Amino acid sequence: MEKIEKTLEQWRAMLDPEQYNVCRLKGTERPFSGKYTSTRTDGVYHCICCSAPLFDSSTKFDSGCGWPSFYAPIADSAMVEIRDTTHGMIRTEVTCASCDAHLGHVFADGPPPTGLRYCINSVCLDLVPRD
Repeated sequence: MEKIEKTLEQWRAMLDPEQYNVCRLKGTERPFSGKYTSTRTDGVYHCICCSAPLFDSSTKFDSGCGWPSFYAPIADSAMVEIRDTTHGMIRTEVTCASCDAHLGHVFADGPPPTGLRYCINSVCLDLVPRD
């Protein structure tokens, strides 16, 4: 996978303010506010910054947390996991392996078969429906 690198100014020019805040500054969208929180459309979720495929809709589930949740990425190589100790918590941040966009966090409280919950901000995603 080819690494995509841009300056913050270049990212700011191509993303809307909320996408920039979440993807590049590690912000978060308000719970239950994202356009993909309740979506059941069949397709593939791609990174909004670089279009890399991240999640298949078949792994999406309703966790009740307020953000789209998935039990597995489309490929292990699609994400990078980073220890996050901000806000007085110890969590695992997930970023896009291709462009380093902050996506959300992964927790060990998901359903089978993985037991994982990838809690992802909708603004980081672009759903491409299957035909």
